[in-house]
Amino acid sequence: MASSESAVLQFFPSSTSLSAKVHPLVIFNICDCYVRRPDQAERVIGTLLGSIFPDGTVDIRNSFAVPHNESSDQVALDIDYHHNMLLSHQKVNPKEVIVGWYSTGFGVTGGSALIHEFYSREVQNPIHLTVDTTFMNEEATIKAFVSVSLSLGERQLAAQFQEIPLDLRMIEAERVGFDILKSTMVEKLPGDLEGMEASMERLYVLIDDVYKYVDNVVEGQVVPDNDIGRLMADTVASLPKISPPAFDRLMNDSLQDQLLLLYLSSITRTHLSLAEKLNTAAQIP
Repeated sequence: MASSESAVLQFFPSSTSLSAKVHPLVIFNICDCYVRRPDQAERVIGTLLGSIFPDGTVDIRNSFAVPHNESSDQVALDIDYHHNMLLSHQKVNPKEVIVGWYSTGFGVTGGSALIHEFYSREVQNPIHLTVDTTFMNEEATIKAFVSVSLSLGERQLAAQFQEIPLDLRMIEAERVGFDILKSTMVEKLPGDLEGMEASMERLYVLIDDVYKYVDNVVEGQVVPDNDIGRLMADTVASLPKISPPAFDRLMNDSLQDQLLLLYLSSITRTHLSLAEKLNTAAQIP
């Protein structure tokens, strides 16, 4: 009696513990390339640069756009431009390597598999980053995907994009710029003092949330979380022990130093502009 073998569909993920961390500079660069895109282009495609940590976290630190032509059934990338830009970047930052590619828009499209196949030849297990540049309701939808192979026995049938954890961390100055980027209508860019004021207001809101959480835990309305308690303890322990008058004096001195630097830079720009005009006037016969 002949033995029958059953074929089973199997998914083979590229990595089971893969995650990504993207720097705000990458998001700013992608949005800038989207604004400067050709009129006939619906989205922007580019290369992601960074490094991979030993724990499997992909650190995305830089990017550059790659010209492309896209239709309903095919995508043509400028491969020579991609390689030339990569060589130029590695002359400045030799430690940055290709970690994946990005595209603007919401989610994965039909041509994404073709582009991902090209980057799979450039690097193993590339990351696909999608950035929704419409910023609907002033919210940024940023996702990261990896390719998962669907096989029937030993024959690969297709590839599926699977979302992975993505971490977007930024310092307070980057947070101010990111909030402005999400706003579709901005009358003017905030100055240094206005940015500091917005940061202080956000800090007050966060401190008020911490007060409410502690009060709810003390009153028994919320179950205490040991991890949150440790983070709060570390935050309080990191604060310097300084009296309020000394803190006010230190804050005022720092603010005056910043205002002095702004004043000196303004004088320097005025002197350079005046010297340029005098030099131009001297060259006129």
